[in-house]
Amino acid sequence: MRIEGLFPTPIFMSAMTRPFTNKELNCFDKHKKNAVLNAGGNKYSKDTFVLNNKNFNKVKKELLTCIQYYFDNVFQSKNNITPIITQSWLNWTEKNQGHHIHRHSNSILSGVLYVRANKEVDTIKFYKDNNPMIELTPKVVNAYNCKSWWHPVNTGDIFLFPSGLMHGVDMKQDGDLRISLSFNVFVEGTIGDDLELNLLNI
Repeated sequence: MRIEGLFPTPIFMSAMTRPFTNKELNCFDKHKKNAVLNAGGNKYSKDTFVLNNKNFNKVKKELLTCIQYYFDNVFQSKNNITPIITQSWLNWTEKNQGHHIHRHSNSILSGVLYVRANKEVDTIKFYKDNNPMIELTPKVVNAYNCKSWWHPVNTGDIFLFPSGLMHGVDMKQDGDLRISLSFNVFVEGTIGDDLELNLLNI
């Protein structure tokens, strides 16, 4: 006997191959001066295209390498497309702050790079969208019967996931500042197929 998981949600997890430079860290700090209060509880940068800053060229290049890996191994599209980062912004989460459950519209793939985080206390939480109508309370929670699942996050960690996947951040209990860089990904090129009547040039 065996049980297989059909239609799994692919979540990419990796880490930066190097520490952040002082120039990058200083640039992250400068954005906090103009931070905007999020309805979800934490703050985010007024600039929502931070990865267009030349000081983050190396960070962006490393993220695009991860994104290309995801596209090559998950989507495996036959179309001639190039993934691009559309928007990118910084988040600051302090004690007694969190981030509401949400998804990212007008995007194919979304991601988070953790600029400052502690895996002992910081997590990202994902939520199941299609909960069953009949609820059987599990005695042991697993990937099949759970309503949500969390992963610990550390400085330099990179997560990529489908933009439609619900996610959020629980209320932060400790006093350490958590900093993350979120981003959305779309594609340039041609998607679909003329014979399938779904061809689209972007």
